[in-house]
Amino acid sequence: MGRSPCCEKEHTNKGAWSKEEDERLINYIQLHGEGCWRSLPKAAGLLRCGKSCRLRWINYLRPDLKRGNFTDQEHQLIINLHALLGNKWSLIAARLPGRTDNEIKNYWNTHIKRKLCKTTGVSELERQDSSNCSSGPEINLELSIAISQPQVSSSIINFEQQKQENNKQQRQHFTFHLLN
Repeated sequence: MGRSPCCEKEHTNKGAWSKEEDERLINYIQLHGEGCWRSLPKAAGLLRCGKSCRLRWINYLRPDLKRGNFTDQEHQLIINLHALLGNKWSLIAARLPGRTDNEIKNYWNTHIKRKLCKTTGVSELERQDSSNCSSGPEINLELSIAISQPQVSSSIINFEQQKQENNKQQRQHFTFHLLN
């Protein structure tokens, strides 16, 4: 069983995108919007699979994407949100307009995580055990959120309350279906 293949593997381009392909994808999405990614390549006249088109659009071609280095404010916000949410990159990205979850994850792993490991003195063995060397500074980061950025912490608290409410509704919905 399972899902049918998203594309015919023999008739798809792989590798780098050309400027013409980018222009076709941009023009198609501007005219028709982000619809069904599986049918988009054929409709747009692209020899790519839907997943490739979706990732190209989300990570590179969207007009609202921010380019360039992270600001100091974004850097601190990523640290604070990671202390509260952990590796929930899409939730963190939702709080940083114009940044993708993949971009934030890569920034965390290549810049922030290393600096936190050095400043907290986490050894290589401890790092392998926890795979996340931010176990030491989380308390300090949570305190800094409450003290230095009250607007951020209140939005995070509201977000956590909303998340708990959604989980409660899902459990009620699931229980209702089990009873019927």
